[in-house]
Amino acid sequence: MQLTHEENQFERKTFPITLVCDHIYFQQNIGSLFRISEAFGVENIIFFGKDIPLTPRKINKTSRSTHLHVAHSVIEEFTELKSFLLENDFEIISLEIASNSKPLKEVILPENKKTALIIGSEINGISEELLQLSHQIVHINMFGKNSSMNVVQAASIALYELTSL
Repeated sequence: MQLTHEENQFERKTFPITLVCDHIYFQQNIGSLFRISEAFGVENIIFFGKDIPLTPRKINKTSRSTHLHVAHSVIEEFTELKSFLLENDFEIISLEIASNSKPLKEVILPENKKTALIIGSEINGISEELLQLSHQIVHINMFGKNSSMNVVQAASIALYELTSL
């Protein structure tokens, strides 16, 4: 028999992970990112870019009200984001297929250090300046002809791996 939300026995836990969303604008994706972040115990979401559409009425359908429970902020300027990540000593991990990326399964999380997982926009992926700031660049091995997947699907896989280490 299927359990209700109140009946499940999953451990409630928060991980020292900040999800950094590089110019993600599709409201369905934003809502879904809140939902998956809440499910995986993400500490914080940073939406990087100008005019991020955080209209609760529009993202509520996919977030199922998790946007009310996950800490989040918007940072518009790269210099501010860079300062925040470096001053708070994050291990910066970008999820992107790049010439120097390694499989997600090979990611190394330093002990007692917060993680910033950067995911890229629906159109352009992660910006070059954020890739250069990254300590690690990882990709999800795929076996079909397509070389990309939806940003929420990719974030879900990455968060599953990071919270399983």
